[in-house]
Amino acid sequence: MEHQIIKYNRIQLLLAFMLVLGLSSCYKDNEETLYPEEGNNCKTENISFSENIFPIVNNNCLSCHSGAGASGGLRLENHTQISDAAVNGRLLGAINHEPGFPAMPQSGNKLSECQIKQFEAWVQQGALNN
Repeated sequence: MEHQIIKYNRIQLLLAFMLVLGLSSCYKDNEETLYPEEGNNCKTENISFSENIFPIVNNNCLSCHSGAGASGGLRLENHTQISDAAVNGRLLGAINHEPGFPAMPQSGNKLSECQIKQFEAWVQQGALNN
């Protein structure tokens, strides 16, 4: 009888673990796709590298594009590297999933339309280090 109770508790523990794992698998879903907002609340004026652009890069790009083994030889660790890649079109082509460019981020969902618009606006505003 005691053996059956232990086996039953293990099954319950396994089911609980699978439930937690299943719920956490949605962590990287695109919030704008799941919860579309009415109207356009995307800020594209006076885009700041430190407040708008670098947090996007930090959350979506640095895991692959940093250090000596940066994917594709593209490092995105600082303003100079990011602005060079954005201004020459390599970064914008990749995040827009344009033909001839690898779709980025490779291991996650496409950046939101707002994030892409912010990158484009930042480049149009001179890709400043602000």
